[in-house]
Amino acid sequence: MTIFSDNKEQYLDRLRIKSLNEMQQAAIKGLEENNDVILLSATGSGKTLAFLLPVLNSLNPSLKLVQAMILVPSRELALQIETVIKQMQTGFKITTCYGGHKREIEENNLVQPPAIIIATAGRMADHIRRNNVDIAQVKFLVLDEFDKSLELGFLEEMQFIIGSLPAVEKRLLTSATNAVEIPEFVKMKVPLVINFLPQNPEQTESLRINTLLSDDKDKLQTLLQLLCYANNTSTIIFCNHRDAVERTSQFLGEQGIVNVFYHGGMEQHDREVALTKFRNSTSNILVTTDLASRGLDIPDIRNIVHYHLPHEEANFTHRNGRTARMHATGNVYVIWSEDEKLPVYISEFAQVFELPEKLSIPEKPKWSTLFIAAGKKDKINKIDIVGFLSNKGNLKKDEIGLIEVKDFSAFAAVRKSKIGNVVELVKDEKIKNKKVKIAVAK
Repeated sequence: MTIFSDNKEQYLDRLRIKSLNEMQQAAIKGLEENNDVILLSATGSGKTLAFLLPVLNSLNPSLKLVQAMILVPSRELALQIETVIKQMQTGFKITTCYGGHKREIEENNLVQPPAIIIATAGRMADHIRRNNVDIAQVKFLVLDEFDKSLELGFLEEMQFIIGSLPAVEKRLLTSATNAVEIPEFVKMKVPLVINFLPQNPEQTESLRINTLLSDDKDKLQTLLQLLCYANNTSTIIFCNHRDAVERTSQFLGEQGIVNVFYHGGMEQHDREVALTKFRNSTSNILVTTDLASRGLDIPDIRNIVHYHLPHEEANFTHRNGRTARMHATGNVYVIWSEDEKLPVYISEFAQVFELPEKLSIPEKPKWSTLFIAAGKKDKINKIDIVGFLSNKGNLKKDEIGLIEVKDFSAFAAVRKSKIGNVVELVKDEKIKNKKVKIAVAK
């Protein structure tokens, strides 16, 4: 069966993609002629489509078992791939498995086996150990952004998962660096290496810069669609003025996009709350001025959006520096209108980006933030708060997220579905024999 099936053109049309790029064509041809392929290409260059077309073409519609597995290093990447497949409208069932939400939801989805599983290593290994899924007929294995999986310490889980797959015939490993040594357990014999990494990497290996032309002058609708495309991945939106920050934040909120804003005109407490909510995934979107372009230590920021063009190149560089840190990868989106002129320092490194036609508002984040009016100066630490929320708030370990303890206050991420009940349960309780105010952070 050829990779270029009749469905290919339909899939591309639904994604509003006119043609495949050179890397995608090479990857598809390589997978057509070889069982083991290593694809080296920068993050954001289109690798997802490069492996999804061959994966989809390999599926047998009459076989109601898992036939392909895509392992990824993060839930964000899993959700991105899921979004692309849904936009393609393939008709095949897919299930996405990742930590950070209830395993029972995935278990129910796995009762009727999907054709494709997209999963993070830890959660997939857990399902296999619990015998939640039959993987005996998985013939196509994709290890996407394998370098990141190794960085994040998933080696043992990956080894266990791959060792549990008896029928794999095709293996594709993608990476944004050619410095990764492929472990023996991946079972690649003599793989074809397709290398599209830039010869003069500069910043393009880890950071992809995209320009997005907006039809409307104020660009708000384009921004909204871009955030729908990003699908809850961690994103900072830069505006040039404080009033624009608040106006943009309000507009997004009215459209159902959960976000927080941050600028120099806010009270310190309000700034702390905003950044805490962004760090702990109560909000995955931060709207801000250049105040946030330096000094913030927030890991795993996936996207930078320049809603307003930066005043100068230094601003552009500092804004972009919030992502692709510590060998991670990131995407930059510059939204511009026809009455604006793109500076050379943007246009010379950028690629033109077009949004898919049909996009929907992402699901709201699964976390809320609890405010506790006591902190380090009150001899309260993270362990105290975990114990308090577990014992007095009846929370399980996976219902408590990131905890930050300040001098006189603390913030704890709690599952949104539990937050109301927790506040009610702990309202008359004491932490370390001290009665303190506890409420949902505003």
